[in-house]
Amino acid sequence: MRLFAYLDRTGPAVGLLDAADRVTPLGGWDGGIDAALAEDRLDDLLAAARATAASGSPPSRPRGELDPLPAIEFPGKVVCVGLNYRDHITEQHLELPARPTLFAKFGNAVIGDGEPIVRPEGTRALDLEVELGVVIGRRARRVAAGAAMDHVAGYLVVNDVTARDWQGNKAALEPGQRGDGQWLRAKGSDTFLPVGPVFATLDEIPDPNGLRLRSWRIPGAGPDAGRPVQMQDGTTADMIWRIPELVEIVSGAITLEAGDILITGTPAGVGVFRDPPVFLEPGDRARCEVEGIGSVDNPIVDWTTVRDDA
Repeated sequence: MRLFAYLDRTGPAVGLLDAADRVTPLGGWDGGIDAALAEDRLDDLLAAARATAASGSPPSRPRGELDPLPAIEFPGKVVCVGLNYRDHITEQHLELPARPTLFAKFGNAVIGDGEPIVRPEGTRALDLEVELGVVIGRRARRVAAGAAMDHVAGYLVVNDVTARDWQGNKAALEPGQRGDGQWLRAKGSDTFLPVGPVFATLDEIPDPNGLRLRSWRIPGAGPDAGRPVQMQDGTTADMIWRIPELVEIVSGAITLEAGDILITGTPAGVGVFRDPPVFLEPGDRARCEVEGIGSVDNPIVDWTTVRDDA
């Protein structure tokens, strides 16, 4: 099943998304996917979805008429994996790492489909990274890979937005400029984690190891304005560490709780490693898509256009 998170008159809601991109509200369910995970009611949510699917043709609405929310709006933790795709490592002329590169994002970075990515003061090198997000369904502490999927609830599409100059990528630095020496600000700034509204259950994605991931920059100005320019086109088959291995590695040191998100890395094609580099500018849009799940699409705005109290 694909569940669609949206805002209705009473607050967060969930609907069943069909192949025609229509959303049917779940009968007898109140609240969002976050609430189901936090209250240990995921089974109740999925039962409501199955009952809705079996009820024939209940009233549905086109998804475009709904106000989407991030499928997981309030994650307890967001654990991210860098350098997990072979082709992404190759484009950087690096050797395969001996262990995963782990970093974190926080709730301040989460935005939904259509919400603006804000380019902060001091950076001119925003980049996009399409990634498969894994939602933890129940507590995982020192879990072996063989049991890892018992702790996974489903999947999301996310965009790991990155300020490449703050990250310290040489191609993004101006003469005399230095990066931060670590990734917190470069990847954890406000709005730097667009999360799609679709939550795909495990039965919807029986094999997550061959999913196609693509991203596009849609320029807001110039001769190609409005025309999507493809950036990335990869597959999760290229991951070095697959989901069970990542859950084992992370949970060996960091306890994962229901509602946490594990972000699994990005394929080749990001802007900073192109010649010349390509960065997101205000007026552009960034679109990321994962096969079988959906997409997240966000405009880029400059910090000067956003009120501090917004």
